[in-house]
Order: sequence, then structure tokens, then C-alpha cells
Amino acid sequence: MPLPDLIEIVPLAEPVGAEITVPGSKSITNRTLILAALAGGETKLEGALWSEDTQVMVEALQKLGFEVKVALDPEEFCNRTITVHGLGGRIPNGGTPEKLLELFVGNAGTAARFLSAFVCLGHGVCRLHGVPRMHERPQGALFQALRELGYVVECEGNKLPAVIHGAGPKPGACSVSIAESSQFASALLLCAEAGGWSVRVVGEDAEESSYVEMTRRLIQAFPKRGGTVQIEPDASSGSYFWAAGWLQPKSAFRQVNERSALVSSDGAKVRVDTRAEREFPSCRVRAWPTSGWQIDSRFPNFLPPPTTLSRQSDLGDSIMTAIVLAPFHAESVRFTDLGRLRLQECERVLALRTELTKCGAKVMETGDTLEVFPSALHGAEIETYHDHRLAMCFAILGLKVPGLRLKNPACVKKTFPNFFQKLAVPPPGGLGATILDAATRRPLSLGELFAE
Repeated sequence: MPLPDLIEIVPLAEPVGAEITVPGSKSITNRTLILAALAGGETKLEGALWSEDTQVMVEALQKLGFEVKVALDPEEFCNRTITVHGLGGRIPNGGTPEKLLELFVGNAGTAARFLSAFVCLGHGVCRLHGVPRMHERPQGALFQALRELGYVVECEGNKLPAVIHGAGPKPGACSVSIAESSQFASALLLCAEAGGWSVRVVGEDAEESSYVEMTRRLIQAFPKRGGTVQIEPDASSGSYFWAAGWLQPKSAFRQVNERSALVSSDGAKVRVDTRAEREFPSCRVRAWPTSGWQIDSRFPNFLPPPTTLSRQSDLGDSIMTAIVLAPFHAESVRFTDLGRLRLQECERVLALRTELTKCGAKVMETGDTLEVFPSALHGAEIETYHDHRLAMCFAILGLKVPGLRLKNPACVKKTFPNFFQKLAVPPPGGLGATILDAATRRPLSLGELFAE
């Protein structure tokens, strides 16, 4: 039975002592799928995310003629072990001007941008298209760079749908602006070695873009002749559970040894610095990434939120999680450099301001800055705008605020299909929350909470 169109999250009454496993990183999974297809041998991606965004990438690679095998992951239901047989830069399949090869990208920005560059390396004609929102999202800077390299891209308004004529490797140089999206640069860099491309990245944070840096480091570390790659847990997805722990009452402490350790009420030992004892969080994320590849792995360092946070230099998509926490902070918090949030799955700046205001928050929008003030929140019916991250942010808020209801919760399937199951599974693997069908007030079973 599918998730109802409207659900209600029942607040937690006490800390739960949970340690949550979250699925693999979408950003890393879709980058490594492209790199695996370009490699000269078989690559096994372990811990790869299996969600709407990564499924459209796998299906596109299979349609392009690559052998891709998908196996269950025993550690995490929404992960897979994906084995790709790379062909050293060759793309087997391609359409013709009379019979285009159709590639559907959904609303996956990574798939849309990465595949646009990737199919240029083949010798066929492909038509990339997605859902209506994907057809509104920017592509122009990437298409212009591909044209500089000598490829033909046909489209209206420099957006999808687009017909791209592959012409194989064409050594040359191009410049690409990342003012609207860093994915434009990542798309070109992933294919640059196979295409013989020299890519110059420009934009206000071209030298500091965390996602471009992630791409460069993945390219450097990736086994060019095939091998095994372990995908990190998704830090953006993990941010919701760190946030849930911060919002809940803290665990009671019992002192055991003044110099070395404390033991929490659930018996779990945790090391402390005797100069500055820290509270044991009521919810943590297992195998938290430490490579530094994901900017959102910094999220626990920003709890409680500081008075200013930047989407450009401090956090990536998890800044949305910090925004919904801000009403509970003791002073106002300014969130800056939010411009790119306007161009993603929905107009996220406007959506956050609108939905937080519904809940009683005082929020001021000035340019690409949101300032959120300490506020007493109340329940409301939240529009999720078909945006997975909006849904997950406000679901976490519902663990604290009574009467919070979410429309279209199944949109989380884009990156985290079992998100609501993680909320409802009993501790320590979940939070043990009750989630209701808002129309009938009936508690939903775990099977009903999977987003399909």
C-alpha cells in the first residue's frame, strides 16, 4: 500500500538513543557510475544509493549499451552493489537523426548534466528529457561549453529537452560558468580525459566549490582499469537525524570517571574531553563520512547553528536542515548565499520561507539571504513542492512540533525511499516515531511508509 497523500508526524516524547544507517551518497553514486562506464574494466560500486535519481542513471547507461548489474546490499535496504563493465570511453549505442535514442532523466540534475556531456563521447544522437520541473532548470552554461568543444546541441531556451549529437572524443578547450550550478563543471570534468577536453571553470566560487572539488578528487582516486569503490553514506540525508537528536531532550548523564569517560543512561560509553564535557546526542548516524569529500559532513559541527551560515562556504543542501532548526536557537540566524537553492527541485528559498511562516516562524528574506528568528512554532499543513529535501526537513520538525502534516510525502523516493521507515523503526535502528494517515488518524505500518 503506498504512502497516503497526507501524513502527520507525532512528536517524540523522550530521547531514543538511536544510531541510524543512511543510504549512500547520491552525488558520489552518480559521479562514480559515469566514471565506471568510462573505465577500462569492471568496477564494483559498494554501498551505492538506490533511489529515483540513481535508478534513472543506471537505466540510461543500460540503454546506451553498458552492462550494469545490480545486487542487494545486506547492510542497507536502499543501497545496492552496482557492477559496471566499462568500455574505456566507448559508448555502444546511439540513435540517429531519424530515430533518436531517448534518455529520461526525471528531475535528477546530476543525471541530466552528467549524461549531457557523456553522450557526446559516443557517435549517436540522443534526446534527453525529464519531468516538467527538470525542463525549467538551467542547462545553458553546460550546453554552451559543449558547443565550444564542437558538439551539436539542439534545444529551446538552452534547457531540456535537448537533442545532442555525439561525435566521439574531440580534443579542445572550453570554459564553463558554475554561477547557476556546479554540476555543469562536474559533467565536463568527469568526461574530460576520455574526450581530450581542457576545461576552465569560472564563477564566483570556482576555486572553492566543494562539489567541483569532490569531482576532482573522485577522478583522481577512481581505479581507471576497474576495481572496487566504497560509496560513503549521504551526509545531506544524515543531517536530518543529527537534527532530530539536537531537537530532542538530551540523555541524562551518569559520571563514571572524571578523567576519561561518561556513560549515558542507555549504557553507551562515550569519550569526553575533561576540559569541555559534551552532551551525548540522542540520535547519531553510523559510519559518518570523514573523507571531507562531502561538504555536508560538516553538519554536526554547526549544532547549534551559528549566527551566520553560508550555502557557498559552510554547507551544501543540509543548510536547509539548519534553516528549519533555527527557530529553536536563542538568537536569530542569517543564512546567506542561497541563490542556487532557487534553481533546484523547487524554488527552495521561497518554499522554506513560506512553509516556516505557516508554522509561526518569523523569517525575513533579503536577496539570497534568509534570517530566521527565535519563534514558538505550531502545527500546519506543509506543501512539499515535490521536493524530497523539503519533505524530510519538515518531517524532522514534526518530531518536535505537534500537528505538523506533510503533503505528498512519497517525494522522498528521489534520494531516500525508506526515510519514513527510519523515523518509525524502534531504536536503536530508528527513532520509534508514530506516523499517522492524516485523513483517518490511523498509525501507518512500516510497510506503508516506504516511498514508491
